[in-house]
Formats: sequence, structure tokens, C-alpha cells
Amino acid sequence: MYVDAEKDGPQLSGDDDTRVTPWGRFMRRYRIDELPQFLNVLLGDMSMVGPRPEREYYAHQILERAPYYKHVRKVKPGITSWGMVRYGYASSVDEMIDRLRYDIIYIENMSLFNDVKVMIYTFKIVFQGRGK
Repeated sequence: MYVDAEKDGPQLSGDDDTRVTPWGRFMRRYRIDELPQFLNVLLGDMSMVGPRPEREYYAHQILERAPYYKHVRKVKPGITSWGMVRYGYASSVDEMIDRLRYDIIYIENMSLFNDVKVMIYTFKIVFQGRGK
């Protein structure tokens, strides 16, 4: 992103986000921007698969409308998730709530098999460059 991209407060990224540099758009499309998170996995702070909570600013808005969002914070966050591979990045709080359905399904059905399935979908999305 460009310097001071959120000087007016937190914002969500959209398809034609003017705050994102051309290199940033490429990194997001191929998920290169997620590579530093592997260090967090190695340190044990994250897992490979698991829902990732939203920033506090948006989490409060989601909790007001979808109290079950609190369940996302009970599991270790992941680099990729069922919500990300089935729904993708959210551009509004409404979309975050829609994506939350997939993350709740994952939490209720956590297993090695489902983690492998999410990873396969993730690799497919990355190699096809279908990220936003």
C-alpha cells in the first residue's frame, strides 16, 4: 500500500482499491503477502489452517450483528481458512459475516482431512492467481 493509506481510519480493500500499489496487487493475487506469516506458524502463534480474526475495528461491528463471531477467537488463527478458499477476501462487514459462516463450519468440523482439503484449495487458488 501507499504511505498513509489509512490516514482517515481503517478501510477495507476492494477490487479497484487506489491505496494498493501495482506490486501490492500482484502480491495479493498470488498470496505472496502471506509468506511472512510462516514465521508465526514456526513460532507456534498461528497454524497453517484456521480462521483469521478481523482487525478490532471490524470485529466489534461483526460482534454486534453476529455474536457467534466470538467462536473464531477461540481457535488458533491460520494462514488460510475454509472461509478464504470458499468466499475470499471481504470488502464489507456484510461480506465478513457471510464468510464467517464458512469459518464456523470449519471450527465445528476441524480435522486433519479438512485441513488437507483447505490446503489443496489454497494451492489451486494461488497457482491460478485467483486472489483479489
